[in-house]
Amino acid sequence: MSELILTTYDWVPEMPRGMVRDLRVRWALEEAGLPYRVESTPFRDRGPDHFAAQPFGQVPWLTDGDFTIFESGAILLHLSEKSPVLMPTDSRGRTEVLEWVIAALNSVDLPSQPWALFRFMGFPGQSPEAKFIDDFMKARLERMEGVLAGREWLVAGRFTVADLLMADVLRQVHRFDGLEEYPACLGYVVRATARPAFLKAYDNQIAHFAAADAA
Repeated sequence: MSELILTTYDWVPEMPRGMVRDLRVRWALEEAGLPYRVESTPFRDRGPDHFAAQPFGQVPWLTDGDFTIFESGAILLHLSEKSPVLMPTDSRGRTEVLEWVIAALNSVDLPSQPWALFRFMGFPGQSPEAKFIDDFMKARLERMEGVLAGREWLVAGRFTVADLLMADVLRQVHRFDGLEEYPACLGYVVRATARPAFLKAYDNQIAHFAAADAA
């Protein structure tokens, strides 16, 4: 197997720590037990090499042998091809996981990003824009509440990459207390983030950025 190298920022401010999306990839690698190492790219000085690997100047990207992959969702699907821990091997199971991966990235992350950003930036809560986003977020959470009320994990009767991604999307809503009225969603996030692989990935990301503070 070729060497897997995860690249993330060398440093970020305090607020986004624990939420930078290399955590998703760390989590998947830990769940699958795949060996990897972490490299850094400058947060403040994003040069041509960075944009060659990630055209939007973001992180993470994954190097697998002689090619790189950007966008966390694409990286997770790539890693899922390497491990049945992340993705079922039967056709139906794979299809169900894929549809929930797409749902996490499109249907749920679409409102959760601006919803969380409004709170991070302290935008007025009563503005028409904020109300639109609040209503959009509530509609998605109501649907997810109904789905999760009857199951522990989304598909295949076990944790898969679909849960990893959906739980991480919902985690940013939970960070701003957005799941208090949705006990099934909240319980789902709590279950997922209690997994040893998540805890290790989280601690490693925090330690990575903390080391830059000390340097």
